[in-house]
Amino acid sequence: MASQLLGPDGAPLDRTALKAQIAQPRFGAVRSPTTGYPADGLTPAGLAAILREADAGYPVRYLELLQFMEERDPHYAGVMATRRRSVAQLPLAVEAFSDDPVHEAQADEVRGWLKQRFIQKALFDILDCLPKGFSFSEIIWADRDGGLRPVRIIRRDPRWFRFDRTDLETPLMLADTGGEVPLPFAKFIFARIGANSGLPLRSGIGRIALWSYLFKQFTQRDWQIFLQTYGQPLRLGKFGAGATEADKETLFQAVANIAGDCAAIVPESMMIEFVQAGALSATGELYEKRADWIDKQVSKLILGQTATTDAVTGGLGSGKEHRQVQEDIERADASALAAILTEQVIHPWMVLNGRDPEEAPSFTLDRPEEEDLEQFGRALAPFIDRGLKVPVKAVRDKFGLPEPNEGEEVLEPVRGASPGAVSGGDAPPGAVAGDPPAPVSKIKRIPGVFKRGEAPPGVVTALSAEGPSAALPRAAAAVADPVAPLADRLAVEAAPAMEAMIARIEAMAGAAGSLEEFRAMLAAGFPDLPVDGLSEVLALGLMAADAGGRLAVEGEGTT
Repeated sequence: MASQLLGPDGAPLDRTALKAQIAQPRFGAVRSPTTGYPADGLTPAGLAAILREADAGYPVRYLELLQFMEERDPHYAGVMATRRRSVAQLPLAVEAFSDDPVHEAQADEVRGWLKQRFIQKALFDILDCLPKGFSFSEIIWADRDGGLRPVRIIRRDPRWFRFDRTDLETPLMLADTGGEVPLPFAKFIFARIGANSGLPLRSGIGRIALWSYLFKQFTQRDWQIFLQTYGQPLRLGKFGAGATEADKETLFQAVANIAGDCAAIVPESMMIEFVQAGALSATGELYEKRADWIDKQVSKLILGQTATTDAVTGGLGSGKEHRQVQEDIERADASALAAILTEQVIHPWMVLNGRDPEEAPSFTLDRPEEEDLEQFGRALAPFIDRGLKVPVKAVRDKFGLPEPNEGEEVLEPVRGASPGAVSGGDAPPGAVAGDPPAPVSKIKRIPGVFKRGEAPPGVVTALSAEGPSAALPRAAAAVADPVAPLADRLAVEAAPAMEAMIARIEAMAGAAGSLEEFRAMLAAGFPDLPVDGLSEVLALGLMAADAGGRLAVEGEGTT
């Protein structure tokens, strides 16, 4: 005996109906693709009547009017498409319920299903719930890999659905006979993302924009009449006292047709004068300003801001701040849409295949956060130099780098560009002999290692703290000049303190990305530089110099 498929209420499910289309359109039937034209000759009283009709549960003319508004108002159509497409193009991902292998396998199954891409294409149609308050999409199922799986998602016209008159919230479908029947389980995605909390028929963004659309149409009509009347100068025809009726008729025809034909023939005795009315430009701008103001209100309604739709430069709160507002709305729409898809696609999927929907995977729909990896690397390096232990895997994941396979060719540090790979007098402890020296740079890029460049001409440093003058070529001159040995000794004893200071400064230079940033870091960290040792050495050096000077003066006095 074949197993019977049961729904959540325990009632048997019809597999044939799950695999077939049950809400397709047909000409001349209940679900006809043809439409009425409620936008033609629309008046405030007519709009109010359409809205009251929808509130009573008969939304056909209301939904048709919303559709025509998108067709006839370019600004409304543009900003609404922007909001829908900004969400529809986001990557759709799947999260497992837990780390359990069973849950991970279910998530992998859904991820493999997403590769068919038809649901990504259906997201824009599902988001028709934004202007109308709700949308319907039919799911077509098929047998795949021993179970049922969605293979198509088709948009259905919201005019073919109703809401239960008892609550105006429970969706119903128009049957072929015209009756209203409940939606079959797992056959439709009923999406609701409203602009406000309320009934589906009263929560669409388009309902709020309808009045702006109506007033804008009146403004545009008056604007066209104004331009047609005053856009061209007044043509004034003059005829003489002896003009006949035929002459007058000829002159009138010339005056009437000259605007369109731009040419006319009149007798020499007649004259046509063009009278240009003044101060019309200011009056004409009123219509444009009113239409622009209405467009800005619609932009605020749909996108939450105006900076990305209107060319307004400068001013408070423009640019980046307005874009952040739009991104906040995008995240809210994406979160709501992901929850709808999880509840009405994945959960029925699990039920139809005998799995627990409470442990089903879930959809996520979000824009990946953009991160400045270069800045991250510069900020992390000084902490690693100071002993911070960072897992290698975390850094690899941050940069999207895989773990190298055994024997795979990998990048390595350039020899001579890091500690342990340089030679010569600039090499730190552990340098490999014979390695090529690192290129000389203005700023040392090895934090913590004292940069020893070439000494300025005429300066000789001590080679050892143990009797520096004995190792100097000019030892004999040092006897005659007691200042030289003191300077040499001071250089040797000040070297550790100087290296500590320069190491700190070099670490700042290595972490800074620009001279301005290095200057700011140096100014902020200067009070904390280790100068105590250097101060002590300088004090002792000054004391020795003072004593040596006194001794030299006394020696000169005795000679």
